[in-house]
Amino acid sequence: MAGETAVFGGSFDPPHLAHVMMAAIALSSHDVEKVLVVPCFHHRFGKHSAPYEHRVEMARRAFEIFGDGCTVSTVEEDLGGTSMTLHTLEELARRSPGATWRLLVGSDILSQKEQWHRFDEVERLAPLLVVGREGYPRPGSEAKRLMPRHGWVELPDISSSEIRKLVSEGCAYAHLVPARVVEHIEEHGLYKAR
Repeated sequence: MAGETAVFGGSFDPPHLAHVMMAAIALSSHDVEKVLVVPCFHHRFGKHSAPYEHRVEMARRAFEIFGDGCTVSTVEEDLGGTSMTLHTLEELARRSPGATWRLLVGSDILSQKEQWHRFDEVERLAPLLVVGREGYPRPGSEAKRLMPRHGWVELPDISSSEIRKLVSEGCAYAHLVPARVVEHIEEHGLYKAR
């Protein structure tokens, strides 16, 4: 359906090239008008993250190449407390009645559905739009409903945890991260070994 907004949540700690590719796939191969990038405020599973304001700024820098096609939202900061996708979607629906939402996720998420708070309700509010991730199986018979309309696409297996490790060890990582994000990491000394 034209005019859908894809909600793309995550820690973005830091945002990397596969994140940017996901947004590009949603905007170019599906009827998605806009991607709303939602950095997690406090991770439900207690992951230690860079300060929220840094992750928001890095997300803004990572997705700025899409202009108005991608917006970074601080809705989870507004909600406060532990981030839960269902609460975020409910708040977005309250703020924009009548909007049509999709939840943009990587295929690695499909095996973790039981860990999510009321995942059935999440899917009702924002049906999934799944982009493949290297090393994870593609969905079975449901694939046509989930994947971009032009077929299955797989992203390279890049992870934020791998990037944080590379930075802390003083190894090369700039080939995995948008240049403007690298600038922010270096300027603020993020992920450096202490």
